[in-house]
Amino acid sequence: MSEPDRNSRRRLGQWGENVAALQLEAKGLVLIERNWRCRDGEIDLVARDGETVVFVEVKTRRGREFGAPEEALTSRKAQKLMHLGQLYMAEHEIDDVNWRIDLVAVELDGRGRLLRCDHIPDAVLGW
Repeated sequence: MSEPDRNSRRRLGQWGENVAALQLEAKGLVLIERNWRCRDGEIDLVARDGETVVFVEVKTRRGREFGAPEEALTSRKAQKLMHLGQLYMAEHEIDDVNWRIDLVAVELDGRGRLLRCDHIPDAVLGW
């Protein structure tokens, strides 16, 4: 089976980001921004958890053909997210505030039904 077309992937990604945003808000995080972009890349969601700024990478997968959502967070992607977080903090002139990078793994079955939506705080800590 081939990979879905670009529009289909984009719709799946947007749907996953919406599910992730709802879950984060239900956990008490306050969503600040969606799809923050700069010349170096994009951060899916930016939120606050108390005083902490949280950059959220959302990985959505339908089925396991391309692996579990967590497997898409490679060391290269983690390094890029760290760089983007620093750029965001500088651009918004946010100093002396803790920040972290979380992952939300959204997985659907082959028919498009939500199997799970797992929030993993500090997902990039080990990189």
